[in-house]
Amino acid sequence: MAFDGFTVSALVKEIKEKLVGGRINKIAQPEKDELIITVKNYDNYRLDISVSPSLPLLRFTDENKPSPAAAPAFCMLLRKHIGSARILDVDQPGLERVVRIRLEHLDEMGDLRQKWLMIELMGKHSNIIFTDEEFKVLDSIKRIPSSVSSVREVLPGRDYFIPKTDDKLEIEWLSIAGFASALKKHSCDIHKALYSSFTGFSPLLSSEICFRAGVNPSLNTEELGDNEAESLYEICMLFLNKVKSGDYEPYIIYKGSTAVEYAAFRLLSYENEDYTREKYESMSLLLGSFYSMKEKQSRISQKSQALRKSLSNAIERTSKKIDLQLTQLKSTEKRDKYKVYGELISTYGYTVEEGSKSMSCTNYYDGNEITIPLDDTIPVMANAKRYFDRYAKLKRTFEAVTEQLKNSREELYHLQSIQNSMDHALNDDDLNQIRRELEEYGYVRRTSSAASKGKQNPKNQKGPKSSSKSLPFHYRTPEGYDIYVGRNNYQNDELSFKMSNGSDWWFHSKTIPGSHVILKNKGEEIPDKEFEYAAAAAAYYSSDKSGGKIEIDYLERRNLKKPAGSKPGFVVYYTNYSMVAAPGLEGLTEIKD
Repeated sequence: MAFDGFTVSALVKEIKEKLVGGRINKIAQPEKDELIITVKNYDNYRLDISVSPSLPLLRFTDENKPSPAAAPAFCMLLRKHIGSARILDVDQPGLERVVRIRLEHLDEMGDLRQKWLMIELMGKHSNIIFTDEEFKVLDSIKRIPSSVSSVREVLPGRDYFIPKTDDKLEIEWLSIAGFASALKKHSCDIHKALYSSFTGFSPLLSSEICFRAGVNPSLNTEELGDNEAESLYEICMLFLNKVKSGDYEPYIIYKGSTAVEYAAFRLLSYENEDYTREKYESMSLLLGSFYSMKEKQSRISQKSQALRKSLSNAIERTSKKIDLQLTQLKSTEKRDKYKVYGELISTYGYTVEEGSKSMSCTNYYDGNEITIPLDDTIPVMANAKRYFDRYAKLKRTFEAVTEQLKNSREELYHLQSIQNSMDHALNDDDLNQIRRELEEYGYVRRTSSAASKGKQNPKNQKGPKSSSKSLPFHYRTPEGYDIYVGRNNYQNDELSFKMSNGSDWWFHSKTIPGSHVILKNKGEEIPDKEFEYAAAAAAYYSSDKSGGKIEIDYLERRNLKKPAGSKPGFVVYYTNYSMVAAPGLEGLTEIKD
């Protein structure tokens, strides 16, 4: 994620197109570090400017946040000077993370005057600064005295200037030789040198430039050759020309259902099966969507932290139990040998002299000569009973541990399936269903509200009596076929046995936990491509979507069975087809039901 100079340039283009020529209609300051400016220009536009240290943001919004009863001093100053000002221009100096809005208004004498609103989007140093036409600071939303910054004071009466950022250069004015020379001043890898040398570049864009240029981003600048420098320079100029022509392609990059990156341009380095992309009409819409999702994901992550910890502990505990059971099982491998020893002693023991420490005879099972250890302190024939007893004990252990191991593996699979569901949880309803399942099987304590409803044993309950508000993921193929994906185990059961028909097709990863996927049958022969889409979705929503191609089982839903009393999401089938699919949602359109 990078609010870099190129992102700002895309925003400036959009803001300029919508606001230049318009008049400010309203100024509000809902937070101490946030302004919302409403501008009337054929239509009403609400510009949200946040200079929060943790989340600086500039975008258009439809949200009208409540303002404090008494407007802050900075807001009152802006209302006094530019409460009905006309917007003359919006620009960006170079590729700095600065947006300058030039305003025209009437002063107290009725004369035309100009003012500047400087919006600096520089992480924790972000600020909104109001200046006169001669760039004298009138005030700022954050006042910065010399005790806070020795580089630049931001106080009324001071001259406004953009602080020099670590001697970074404007790439627009450099030749190839100057470009290469600037990179070589930094003794580090090419990727870091790009964003350390030039204004407006971020680590994300630097990685994309290296990818497009075919240059190893870890290559040290000291090893940079002329060909590599020329390739990097050409790609940088390509992006610069896109800025000049306003050729932006705002994209959000997703990994699973999580938004991981955004950019003002298409990122070729993320175009593989691990990621999906969503294009937006404008940078403002993208930022609103992205930060809304990040806020929601952060909230869900915080709420699910305790559940994740309980789930992780349960998985670790069950894995250790399986290791112990495997060790116990290995210790029973000699049981059949002890049975043979007992039988051979019973057959040939009468020929052995009492007090012998071993006996040799022919093993009539394989015809080979065998030597059997004996305890010389007991009668020879008593050794047969001892070996039979040892065999019987190991056999009982083998049978008991085999059953325990089967149950433990089923338990681990169940826990991993819940963990997979947790990775796709998007809202409180999803978390509530996951918590209910963990409570039902005793992995977490039941909440007081749930416990107050009765003292029944959770494991004897059949599951939730009411369905969740959340619905399965719904996708549509280019040919109009509907594909549904369960978000969790309860929903998997509901999708497979209540929401689907016998003629629909069911998909699931063959050997690893994953979501149930239903391809709806429209009453006609389904093209092979639709099966490929559904299999790719099943691979994508499995617990190993980053591990390359995955084997997927698929069959008509009528052939799917759910054993009585089985855990949520558990099914059996005895006839199926299989295919190998790469995880992905390429070509599918998500339908918001």
